Amino acid sequence: MLEHGGRLLAAAKAHNIPVERWVDLSTGINPETYPIPAIDPACWNRLPEDNDGLEEAASAYFGNDRLLALSGSQAAIQTLPLFFAPQVIACVAPIYEEHPHAWERAGHRVRRLPTLARALAAATPLVLICNPNNPTGNATPHDVVIDAADQLRRRGGWLIVDEAFGDASPQDNVVDLAGSEAAPNLIVLRSLGKFFGLAGARVGFVFGVAEKLDALREKLGPWPLSHPARFVARHALADTAWQEGARQRLMAASVRLELALAPLGEVQRTALFCTVKTAQASALAEHFARHAILVRRFDAHGLIRFGLPGNESEWERLDAALAQLSAALTLS
Repeated sequence: MLEHGGRLLAAAKAHNIPVERWVDLSTGINPETYPIPAIDPACWNRLPEDNDGLEEAASAYFGNDRLLALSGSQAAIQTLPLFFAPQVIACVAPIYEEHPHAWERAGHRVRRLPTLARALAAATPLVLICNPNNPTGNATPHDVVIDAADQLRRRGGWLIVDEAFGDASPQDNVVDLAGSEAAPNLIVLRSLGKFFGLAGARVGFVFGVAEKLDALREKLGPWPLSHPARFVARHALADTAWQEGARQRLMAASVRLELALAPLGEVQRTALFCTVKTAQASALAEHFARHAILVRRFDAHGLIRFGLPGNESEWERLDAALAQLSAALTLS
């Protein structure tokens, strides 16, 4: 099992600080969760059904009805490699490590390459990117992604794009084209865990051609989503007013976070997290942990990632930890 953010209980035990005192900035999940509507008690008593309106709501939200709902995009990450013959796949890295991990377990050879251009030049039959990238925060423009899919299509290859953090910046999204006549070799993964703050519901979607979706559906079996998860997801995807307000709030908060973190080094910003490039990732993460602030560090890449504080008290906690760090650096 790979290490992930959100391991708050382990951090509390390691630092002997009660869990309720911690600020968790390690995941990039929207701290303002979509407001859950009252759930009909029948959701807990009846098996989920496909004709409840979830797929229609998802089709309208993403602009694509070539979709399969599943238990978080993680389910697609782990299963999708099984439906390609073992071959070489180029992953634009650093990347969410569950991707290369899953492809390697399925017998594929993974090449980690620093840019999409390098991945295309390597002439591998498969290319995989996160857009925006997790953990670096780099975004690849829409037209560049589509051009990459077209280059791969002309040589019989596939492009897989993980847009788990893409909801707040739809201008770069290509989900609407996945599996279309224009991009039949494009597969896109989406999740309700980040932007909607519904990580605990475990709701995701994969978009692409029927051949791959049908194979995934057969592999996953019936009821990949619980009835309550489908109910909440349907409401969240249809609530355009909340979505627009959330985009504005997230963008404002991420700008505030970028400015706060600027003294630490070069900052790359997305709507849901900021990543700092620094040779001191381990020491910085330890400093924040001593202040009961959990962040995500990537020592091998010289990166440390901060999610958004959820309220003014958490912002004050972060500002205080940053101020103490600044003072220590000044004295040294």
